[in-house]
Parts: sequence; C-alpha cells; structure tokens
Amino acid sequence: MRRLLTMLLVLLSLQGCGYNTLQSGDEQVKASWAEVLNQYQRRADLIPNLVATVKGEASFEQDTLTKVIEARAKATSIQATPELVNDPEAFAKFQAAQGEVSSALSRLLVVTENYPSLKANQAFQDLRVQLEGTENRIAVARNRYIQSVQAYNLTVRQFPTSLTAKLFGHHVKPGFTVADEKAIAVPPTVDFGAPRPAAQGASR
Repeated sequence: MRRLLTMLLVLLSLQGCGYNTLQSGDEQVKASWAEVLNQYQRRADLIPNLVATVKGEASFEQDTLTKVIEARAKATSIQATPELVNDPEAFAKFQAAQGEVSSALSRLLVVTENYPSLKANQAFQDLRVQLEGTENRIAVARNRYIQSVQAYNLTVRQFPTSLTAKLFGHHVKPGFTVADEKAIAVPPTVDFGAPRPAAQGASR
C-alpha cells in the first residue's frame, strides 16, 4: 500500500510539474516535423520528372538545370530523421539545403518563361502546378512546425516545468531561423504573365 501511495504521489507531482505537457508537446513537434519531411520528399520526387521534361528543350540553359539537380542531391543526402529536431547544427544544415532547392527551382521556373514550347507543354504545366502546390503545402507544414516548437519551447523554459524538463533531459528545439527564412518559407514567385524584354523577343 505504501508503495502504491508513493507511486500515486510521484505521478501527481509529475503531472503538476508539466511532465505530461512536455510529452504531449514533444509528440506534437515530432508529428509536425514528420509532415514537413513528407512535403519536402514530395517535392524531391517531383524534381526528376520536371528536369526530364525541361531537358526536352534542346536550347535550355544547362547551368540552371545543373543547379536544380545539385541542390536536390545535396538536400536528399542529409538523413532527415525525427531526431534531427534535437540537433540544432544538423537541423540548420538540412533547412539550408532545402532553401537551396527552393532557390534553384524558383530560378528554373522563371527561366522557362523564355521558352514558348515549354509553356505550351502540358506535361510541364502539370508538373509546375504540382510543384507550386507542394511549395504551398511546405509553407503550411513549416508554419505548423514553428507553432508546435514555440509552444514546446515555452513549456521547457517556464517555471516549474523547466525543472521537470531538466530532470528528464528535455531541451528547446530548433525552429526555422536561417537568414533567408522569409525567402524559403514561401512558394517561389513566378510571374508567367509578365512580358519579356523586347531585346529577348527580337532575338528569338
């Protein structure tokens, strides 16, 4: 009976000190991070088809394609596991690599404006729509992750849950805080309605 009472007291004290809140918050962060990874993977899966379609345009700038391929290779070479959110340095490298993919894709889509045959290619247009939709999903998933991390980190830092966090080894988790956060947190801006410069139009 004494042992049972002791266990009940321990459980009640843990609950009062935010133990359950920490566990719940940790699971929420993991779930939201898994969705971020899911959307990044979806984008990575679309890129080979996009590149293959664009390669059909014989005169397309190879340097632009190469940068997309290299950025994807770099991003997918990083092992993106749930534990990544507990390693600020690895997390920063991962998000920087994904930022390079966003930048390279944005450049690719802008350059395709100069190729009427690509604009008229239905397969390319379908891939472009899927890619833009995925960028939107990435932005939503990232925002949810940011919110869940903010809530969790607040719990870790607040007293008295901060004592419980230290006792059980809970630490603040990294958020998306790279310098170009604003640039990579939103879908690439592609203006397909903008007129091309007269010089370019005359040269083709």
